[in-house]
Amino acid sequence: MIRVFDAFSGIGGFRSAFERVGGFKMVGWCEIDKFAQKSYRALFDTGGEQFYENIRDIDTAGLADFDLLVGGFPCQPFSVAGKRLGTADERGDLFFELARILEAKRPRYFILENVPGLLGIEKGQTFKIILETLSNLGYCVEWLVHDSAGFGVPQSRKRVYLAGCLGVDCSGKILAFGNCDEENSRKVKQLIGGPQGQRVYAPDGLAVTQCSGSGGMGGKTGLYLIDMNYPPTLTEKARCITARQDSGVSKHKGEHSAVFCDLNENPQITENARCLHTRYDLGVSSGKHKGERSGVLIEDGPRAILNPFKEEVYQNGRRVKEPNEPMFTLTVVDRHGIVHQGRIRRLMPIECWRLQGFTTEQFRKVEAAGLSDAQLYKQAGNAVTVNVVEALARNLLKFDEEVQKCPTM
Repeated sequence: MIRVFDAFSGIGGFRSAFERVGGFKMVGWCEIDKFAQKSYRALFDTGGEQFYENIRDIDTAGLADFDLLVGGFPCQPFSVAGKRLGTADERGDLFFELARILEAKRPRYFILENVPGLLGIEKGQTFKIILETLSNLGYCVEWLVHDSAGFGVPQSRKRVYLAGCLGVDCSGKILAFGNCDEENSRKVKQLIGGPQGQRVYAPDGLAVTQCSGSGGMGGKTGLYLIDMNYPPTLTEKARCITARQDSGVSKHKGEHSAVFCDLNENPQITENARCLHTRYDLGVSSGKHKGERSGVLIEDGPRAILNPFKEEVYQNGRRVKEPNEPMFTLTVVDRHGIVHQGRIRRLMPIECWRLQGFTTEQFRKVEAAGLSDAQLYKQAGNAVTVNVVEALARNLLKFDEEVQKCPTM
């Protein structure tokens, strides 16, 4: 049994993988974000385990012994989306807190995760310092960049993993795999270009990388085209309306004329239009007679839309712009979106969790604990992909068995 201390635990991506594989026992965990703590406790039985809120406050003299230290130390100082200050950022020096714990407790192994940007900060000097620090502590260190798409989740998410073994050569034993890139034959399929939040992707390609920042257009989860036919096709005109319009998605391809959009608050996608009636000309702006309006979005190009769920809110008297007009002015309170030749939507929180390898059951537990959508998006974006760690865990168990049989290897 390999005893584990889970540093920078987040919502427990490492732990989820270890529980799937078996052979690991958690002795303690550390997480400073109170919302992530709430999710972690909703997912796992943490009774009897040591808990620390701030890694800087860990007194190693009172810390339980363990065999494996894991953690995705803060990536903002190294990410291309940040200022890339490296260890000059106060969050960047948290790596040295991990080194302090490794020096004091001398666990047999460690597995760390971060963004690939870690490799290029200060022309590689930051990563050099990290490798030298770990090596000087007596660890053989290997590192490799893995894409989550190669491990059974449809998301393009590249992360650098570092693994170390105390006094034993583990080169190519924990992080290396045979052919794990079968999923990489699929790519992110971009249908409409533009800046982040305006790009539209095909749903049969890989998902874009999940980010912790869920604000802004598209929630930084990506915008995806929905088409009633398969495979989805962008068409300038609706298909011919036939008597088979209500046959469903799977039958009689080509006979579904459109996806109908709901012009009411909290719109839904429907296979059939609502019944036409005399109130149809009330328009989008009317707040009366809910449930009596529907339509088909006919687009020549992408349109900017303001506050799709709040019909009474305008900006300069408008809510929807003509194709190719500039976006509405971004404000703190408004929500912006893009519609183009069909229905466009962003990923739901549960989909983001699934793209990180978490199960529906796990998501429901956290959702039931009262976490907001904003936190659910953030936590998925900050998490390590469970499937990748699961593969690493299996390699580590196999390697540890070999070491126990031959300690001098």
